[in-house]
Amino acid sequence: MSNLEKYDGAFIEALEVEKEQLEGLEYQQIPSWDSVGHMELVAAIEDAFDIMMDTDDIIDFSSYEKGKEILAQNYNIEF
Repeated sequence: MSNLEKYDGAFIEALEVEKEQLEGLEYQQIPSWDSVGHMELVAAIEDAFDIMMDTDDIIDFSSYEKGKEILAQNYNIEF
């Protein structure tokens, strides 16, 4: 499974969205990505990549694209 598939899977599982909804998806754009959904998403991503995200990164994680950027820059995860 590729890193992109793991990342997409975390969104699909935690936020109960379809793959087609991911591009351009932003925090609080859909009902499931509220503060609770955000923490579920972070937990799913941490599990998928076996990492612990820093608090600042969790706060800055504001969109599907921003999440990929944070993971690439701060956790050496290539997409």
